[in-house]
Amino acid sequence: MLIYAIAFITAALALYTTGVWSEKRAGVLKPWHLALFWLGFACDTTGTTLMGSLSGGVFQLNLHGVTGALAIVLMLFHALWGTIVLLRKDPKALRGFHRLSTFVWGFWLIPYAIGIVIGMGARL
Repeated sequence: MLIYAIAFITAALALYTTGVWSEKRAGVLKPWHLALFWLGFACDTTGTTLMGSLSGGVFQLNLHGVTGALAIVLMLFHALWGTIVLLRKDPKALRGFHRLSTFVWGFWLIPYAIGIVIGMGARL
């Protein structure tokens, strides 16, 4: 199960990173960027669920657990807000959405990096 968890979390990284930086580079939120955000969210949630099962299924109140939970909530908010922005078709919001995207992506990297450190044997 560990290999699947790692694969889903890595897929989340690839999808989310591609979506965020492609959106920033394009200068405007497009439907395919949003699709990558939703897929990244789904992969991250799946990978996190699998990792949680491996660790006994109990939420741990530590730096990794708290930042990870916040990151998932932020990713969900980001994808939902992106959906609203695309449906409204407000040019200003479509052009400025990348600021939220880069913030959420940057925050998501915190629990991702902590997870790597924990996976190598450290306790955070």
